[in-house]
Amino acid sequence: MSTERTYIEKLFAVRNIPLASNRQQLFEAFVKEEAIMQAAKQILENQQLLMDTWQFKNRLADIQQQSVSIPNATVGKVYEAKLDFIKLNWKDFIFSDIAGLEAYGLTYDNEKESIQGTPVKSGDIKVTLQFRLAGEAPDAALHEKIIPLVINPNPKSLWKNIDSDKNAPFWKEDNVAVAGVLGEKQIVVASKRGRSHANVGSFRDDDFAFKHFDDSGWSVLAVSDGAGSARLSREGARIACTGIVEYFEQNFTAAVRENFDTLVGEHAAGAGADTQKKLAHFVYENLGKAALSVHKKLEDFATKLEVPVKDFHATLIFALLKKYPFGYAILTFGVGDCPIGLLNKDLTEITLMNWLDVGEFGGGTRFITMPEIFKSDKFATRFGFRLVPDFAYLMLMTDGIYDPKFVVEANLEKITAWQELLADLGGKNDDQVTVELNSGKPEVAAQLSAWMDFWSPGNHDDRTLMIVS
Repeated sequence: MSTERTYIEKLFAVRNIPLASNRQQLFEAFVKEEAIMQAAKQILENQQLLMDTWQFKNRLADIQQQSVSIPNATVGKVYEAKLDFIKLNWKDFIFSDIAGLEAYGLTYDNEKESIQGTPVKSGDIKVTLQFRLAGEAPDAALHEKIIPLVINPNPKSLWKNIDSDKNAPFWKEDNVAVAGVLGEKQIVVASKRGRSHANVGSFRDDDFAFKHFDDSGWSVLAVSDGAGSARLSREGARIACTGIVEYFEQNFTAAVRENFDTLVGEHAAGAGADTQKKLAHFVYENLGKAALSVHKKLEDFATKLEVPVKDFHATLIFALLKKYPFGYAILTFGVGDCPIGLLNKDLTEITLMNWLDVGEFGGGTRFITMPEIFKSDKFATRFGFRLVPDFAYLMLMTDGIYDPKFVVEANLEKITAWQELLADLGGKNDDQVTVELNSGKPEVAAQLSAWMDFWSPGNHDDRTLMIVS
């Protein structure tokens, strides 16, 4: 039985047109007429067209009303967002494109079904998804769906960079970077004013100093972080660092050095506990006097200016370094929350050369300006000594580096955390900035300074990093 005949029977039934038994032959002849069958066929086709058209429009309406979320992008940051057509139930799409992206530095890859690129400007934009559905002709007009996309501004651009006042007392450069040679080792150091300071035009509180003594083979390194709450801490940090260098220039005499040379030679040859005690006493005596001399210098300077010494609050870490035929002697001192890390030659071990003054709830930091640190029974534990065949890196840093890169103090003891830092310095970072350590290139200082522009939410303090390699 044909579809057309069935349709006519149902039509007559709906219209209450009876088919009497004596009219059956007439009906059979009726449905065989070509014109009648053609008319029924046309009606069925029109009905199907109506239903198909309605379903198609209903499908389009579903797509238009469908909520589509695309991950936010950020200006200057490489972006890729895939439209999951299967998850979105868009399996009937036979063509797709997205218009309105180019002005923002983005493009749409039809094959990958993804938006990608590096946004060049921010905004809450409306991009247009253009598409055809299965069953449509290849040249049919494209349908359009508006999809929202948020491109956030680069957070760095929201911070101001106001020059510090060159006419203010104790002004110093906002950013400093230096590279040089320390005997057979290389040194690179950069100190950069934090965004929180640059945003209000205040000063870089961090400081550093170093010197290599060609006649003796010794090097002295110092890093300091001026307390943000102390109004003259920038000068306190400078005095602390230069004061350490000056102390050893004046007091690390040939006789003092010869005494150490003898002791460290005996130690390298396997001398006993007595030599080790003498070495420990030497480190305590000489580095302790250096720290105390800086403390007194800050006290005297504060008295001269008739201001409280706390106005010069600053942390201080420093190290002495010398190469012997049997290895490197490294002597250290630290007060405050700035770490000194020594990485062995094959980067499998980290030795933290000082402990940090940190409190359970913060505020535990101690400063070289505090007299109580010299009276504490912990004072003797602030010194470090290592004799190693060689080393890959000796790093001194302020908390502007330590906080974002190590997060918690416990990570300083993990070699993996230091390996990650080295990989970061080697270019494995969002900004793809590479610091060519051990290259001997003069531009390594500028590279380290550029690397220090890394973004870390909530970490906008001054940053100082000194690397001997």
